[in-house]
Amino acid sequence: MAAASSLEIAPFLQSQLSFSSKSKAGSQSPSIFKIKTPHVENFASNHRTEITKSSRSLTSAATAVTDTQTPAEFRVDILSESLPFIQKFRGKTIVVKYGGAAMKPNQKDNLLASVVKDLVLLSVVGLRPVLVHGGGPEINFWLKRFGIEPVFRDGLRVTDASTMEIVSMVLVGRVNKSLVSLINKAGATAVGLSGMDGRLFTARPSPNSAKLGFVGEVARVDPTVIEPLVNSGHIPVIASVAADEFGQSYNINADTVAGELAAALGAEKLILLTDVAGILENREDPMSLVKEIDIKGVKKMIEDGKVGGGMIPKVNCCIRSLAQGVRTASIIDGRVEHSLLLEILTDAGAGTMITG
Repeated sequence: MAAASSLEIAPFLQSQLSFSSKSKAGSQSPSIFKIKTPHVENFASNHRTEITKSSRSLTSAATAVTDTQTPAEFRVDILSESLPFIQKFRGKTIVVKYGGAAMKPNQKDNLLASVVKDLVLLSVVGLRPVLVHGGGPEINFWLKRFGIEPVFRDGLRVTDASTMEIVSMVLVGRVNKSLVSLINKAGATAVGLSGMDGRLFTARPSPNSAKLGFVGEVARVDPTVIEPLVNSGHIPVIASVAADEFGQSYNINADTVAGELAAALGAEKLILLTDVAGILENREDPMSLVKEIDIKGVKKMIEDGKVGGGMIPKVNCCIRSLAQGVRTASIIDGRVEHSLLLEILTDAGAGTMITG
């Protein structure tokens, strides 16, 4: 008997928590949880060897399914095994940065659906997720539609006035509202914002502004506008665009925005969805994943050259958020469907967790 998906418990949770009353009459939101993904359904059989090598083992419900169990009994097992994790994180704020691999055109549909389902399920069971997003592939697409060739320096987008206008249009007007619509359709209530709304973020030019144009950094965070949304069970969806004190718009790295927002909200956890498995002990060996490490250890890995390239700013973002009070920060594999649930609701995780 094939293992039932853990997400099939979501309709039950929604009905027990009276969450469905928030949906529109006649909506089919529970159907979004009827997952047909080989990664999740075959997780126990296909990944047992990989998980047992890690320092964090998977829960028994996902690894020991007997032929005598009915699908209903297996769903109850999953719910029971998830209870300690739900209790641990219930009422806690989790800031998730979404972008990169999950937005690539050849992977977008499945991974986007996975992120939305995960966020809604986490909200249903009492967590307080906040989503921060970029939109690099979508920006590149629209730049080319307008005849502008994307230019990058040291991994950062060169953003002149014309590019900044398109970045704002795509992130705030297109990507943000699309994510809000999908989350609402799935049965939760999302609210779309940018860093400009309510002065959520105040930007300043990056030190390399002469070369990069309107690429900015976060100067200040004022979470006043977002706290009532989080406290009322809404899912804020934040576009990584902000303005300086003079009203000039800036494109800000979404990892940085997520880290600073997590610190300002006193989040329990920061999660960066990326396009690699996590931090690798050996960058040439994808099986050398570091499942858990503290700040001291990851700094040593940077000094030893084991962490390099685009991973360095992500790690530094995590370190900065931890130093400001965030409990844990994880860099997880956004190419894996339902990686958010694996990271939060299992011992196995889906990448590297950094602790203070």
